[in-house]
Amino acid sequence: MKTLKHYSVIILLLLLVGCNASPQPIDYGNDGCHFCKMTIVDKVHAAEVVTKKGKVYKFDATECMVNFMKAFDTSEIKLYLSNDYMQPEALIDATKATFLISENIPSPMGAFLSAFKNKADAEKMQKDKTGALYDWQELLRHLNNK
Repeated sequence: MKTLKHYSVIILLLLLVGCNASPQPIDYGNDGCHFCKMTIVDKVHAAEVVTKKGKVYKFDATECMVNFMKAFDTSEIKLYLSNDYMQPEALIDATKATFLISENIPSPMGAFLSAFKNKADAEKMQKDKTGALYDWQELLRHLNNK
């Protein structure tokens, strides 16, 4: 009976840990983009999706993440993450980010798309580099209408 309790506790703990839907660090230079299959090397433009079941999909650019979503059941997605242009390697909530499309800031897939955690940072960069600002919903409409 004692052994059964121990196994039950262990199984319960494994289930709780196994269903943890959280981001994973991107291994730059080794991880591949789930959409275009390129190796992820750019530390300011990478992105990541985490499903409700905890599966992580990594991308070399936010535009790859958006293109991936066209063929994926988005109701299964818990987190949309993009790298913060101002803090290389830092993943931020893409749904709350401000995006800048500026031809003066190249991105891996040629969309010239960068994410910013703070709108003020995006506006400052826009003044310096020009371009157009988008929130998440505006960005999706813009990229899906191309």
